[in-house]
Amino acid sequence: MDKIPLSGLLPEEITEVLGLPQKFRGVQIFKWIGSGVTDYNQMTNLSKDIRIQLEETTTLRSSKVSQVLKDPDGTIKLQITLNDGCAVETVLLTDKEGRKTACVSCQAGCPMKCAFCMTGTLGVKRNLEPHEIVEQFLFLEQECGKLDNIVFMGMGEPMLNLAGIRKALKVLNDERGRNLSSRRITISTCGVINGIYDLADNGPHVRLAVSLTTADEVLRTELMPVNLTNPLNKLRDAIAYYAEKSGKRVTLEAALLHDKNTSKESAERLIQFTKGIDVNVNLIPWNPVPQLNFEEPTANEVHNFVRILENAGVNVTLRKRRGRKIGGACGQLGKNTKSTQ
Repeated sequence: MDKIPLSGLLPEEITEVLGLPQKFRGVQIFKWIGSGVTDYNQMTNLSKDIRIQLEETTTLRSSKVSQVLKDPDGTIKLQITLNDGCAVETVLLTDKEGRKTACVSCQAGCPMKCAFCMTGTLGVKRNLEPHEIVEQFLFLEQECGKLDNIVFMGMGEPMLNLAGIRKALKVLNDERGRNLSSRRITISTCGVINGIYDLADNGPHVRLAVSLTTADEVLRTELMPVNLTNPLNKLRDAIAYYAEKSGKRVTLEAALLHDKNTSKESAERLIQFTKGIDVNVNLIPWNPVPQLNFEEPTANEVHNFVRILENAGVNVTLRKRRGRKIGGACGQLGKNTKSTQ
């Protein structure tokens, strides 16, 4: 890239890369970027000379929105083409209270190969740079207005790009710019144990979600290859460590698959897994992906599974499925890593 992408830089870095003699100019530019400006001429408190310098040497957005898809339920999916031709998807989710959440990607594709996830069929092209993560958030705010939360539950495995995510969050958290609270951030993982310990020890202490799907060792290995090197007993220890170190309740996510992980035995294994650790179980009835050989759970399967967990005193949330008509629901993101736009 010939021009410097500004959206992944902190004020001090902006000052340094531009060689600005006055440090406060970097803060001014940083604040404008966080406010969502898309044109240097909107930066009205900067001199014309600085704006010309910015135009010639930097870019506000290194990526571009190639398609906007809207579901009748209010979900919006952006297909974004990156500077090198890779492509990712990011989704706006709106809950019943009207809170807006950006579901962002951290990799172009995903290497984890979870059997029930469309993104897992793509393979992975590369990690996203911090500015590419921030730009997803800014593109969604440009499309939908101010966002309340950000979740790293889009394409890719966050624990494999913690450095990029950390830098992006520093930019979004900074009170001199977008000033997004750490309490409004969730990082999700399919169960990469080293990453969980890294996050616990080195921060940031955001909300953690773990895609568990099942507490059956054999079935989890079949559905989620990550289990081969990150077995359930060690994963449970890592989750407990994070909950204790961060002081935050961890969310365990389970995609419910018809006749796979919805039995009474599956529920009891999950109950046993949760004992002694501060967790909430988030159940997600599987969202159809035509290329994958699974079926949605029946309403009766879901009802019985929820009832068994609740009767055992487990904190349970049944997630409402949204964005299915545009391929924007959990497990459905599938933009090719190379754009065809």
